[in-house]
Amino acid sequence: MRRTILYLLAGLVLGGIIHIAVILILPQFASRDIWNRVMAMDALEDMVVLAPIAPGEDNPMQLDPALVYGLCRLSLAEAPGLVNGTMPFGFWSVAVYNNQGHVIYSTTNRSGSGRAIDMGIFNQAQTRLLAEQRIEIGDGLMIVEADSDDIFVAMRAAPPHEAMRAGFVEALDAIRCLNIR
Repeated sequence: MRRTILYLLAGLVLGGIIHIAVILILPQFASRDIWNRVMAMDALEDMVVLAPIAPGEDNPMQLDPALVYGLCRLSLAEAPGLVNGTMPFGFWSVAVYNNQGHVIYSTTNRSGSGRAIDMGIFNQAQTRLLAEQRIEIGDGLMIVEADSDDIFVAMRAAPPHEAMRAGFVEALDAIRCLNIR
């Protein structure tokens, strides 16, 4: 009887360990994650404004139809990244994601930047060079350190009225997203 209980307990513990391991490892093999969706877009060093989502339509990335979205992808392997431009008055936010889809930095226009976005994105080695003053940057550049070389930047804007949507789309499309050469 004792041996049976011991085998049952060992089986439960082993099953629990296997279950947790599968849950933790499975996302690494996913092919429909956010990084692969961004990779499928032609957004390398270019801000791509996403098509509007009509209410009730298929929305695989679960985006808010009231917002305007722009995405760009950068590789920091060779050079730091730069995101800059001017947005219209109204709420907007910008977030930097690593290749696992985790937010590594996020800010909004309400944090004091007003209409302008001027952000430099550096990997860890480039941040060291920046600290040693081996890389020259302009005054007022917001500095973001990325934990990997492959990142993407997502901007979203909330036009106060539907009639202003086109202006927000134009402003997002004009945002520069490129590597500093």
